[in-house]
Amino acid sequence: MTKFHGVVPPVVTPLNPDFTVDYPSYTRVLEHLLGAGCHGVFVLGSTSEVVFHNEKTRQEILEHSVKIVNGRVPVIAGVLDATTDNVIGHAKVAKAAGAAAVVVTAPYYTVTSQPEIIDHFRYIKDAVDIPLVAYDIPVCVHAKLARSTVTTLAKEGTIIGLKDSSGDDGNFRYALLDLAEHEDIFLMTGSEIVVDNALSMGAHGVVPGLANVDPHGYVRLWDAAQRGDWAAARKEQERLCRLFEIVWVAQSRVSGGASGVGGFKTAMRSLGIIDTNVMPRPRQALDAAESARIDAILRSTGLLG
Repeated sequence: MTKFHGVVPPVVTPLNPDFTVDYPSYTRVLEHLLGAGCHGVFVLGSTSEVVFHNEKTRQEILEHSVKIVNGRVPVIAGVLDATTDNVIGHAKVAKAAGAAAVVVTAPYYTVTSQPEIIDHFRYIKDAVDIPLVAYDIPVCVHAKLARSTVTTLAKEGTIIGLKDSSGDDGNFRYALLDLAEHEDIFLMTGSEIVVDNALSMGAHGVVPGLANVDPHGYVRLWDAAQRGDWAAARKEQERLCRLFEIVWVAQSRVSGGASGVGGFKTAMRSLGIIDTNVMPRPRQALDAAESARIDAILRSTGLLG
């Protein structure tokens, strides 16, 4: 099995009331994930709200993560930025900090063609000797990694894997088929509510933001799939689907990103994992009424007494 596999949560970054990183809470998040048996951690991704952190804070978060994890599982680092040269800079920092691999999207803000996206990954690989993981998240990047782009980069050795958060399960399945004979390539889904389906198709793992709230559930799902108990996997997935409804609680009032990550943070606060549900500006935190609705979902799914 590939070095990168299983449940690899994108780690929530808790904040203090003054919007600085709450490192004691962040340490508890990491220990919460590792204690549940997660197989790796993905720091500085979308769920980490990486784009809200400056370069100094990104480096501090990554160095703290590597220190706390201390080799127990791989630390994969997001190096997301709008241009190739900025990504190269972040990747150099990640390598120096001890990241096992870096996660790269297509360039964003500027409109970029698929051939240019391929060159983007090649330039990064040429500049920094660290494994690259492609991240397909068109809702944020506004560019889809085409099937041919992923397979080209994988087969030539530019990337070692894919994190698919596109919601395009058909394209993901074709990528699995295209790369089935390449045992050194891993493909993971970022879609929390169809993990059992993805694993049954042959996915090598899952990168679920919801695992910040309930890592044990995703590890149970993974374990059930590994032993071929698809009925147990489906049962666990359906419970997690009910839990996932926390991301929609505030959707009528705030942005999707604030509702989603804000839902995770609010649930984690209720569970005693982090101290606040503060969001980076201009995102708004969930209010008391929304928090109460989230607590009700936590109770109904067995996480809160």
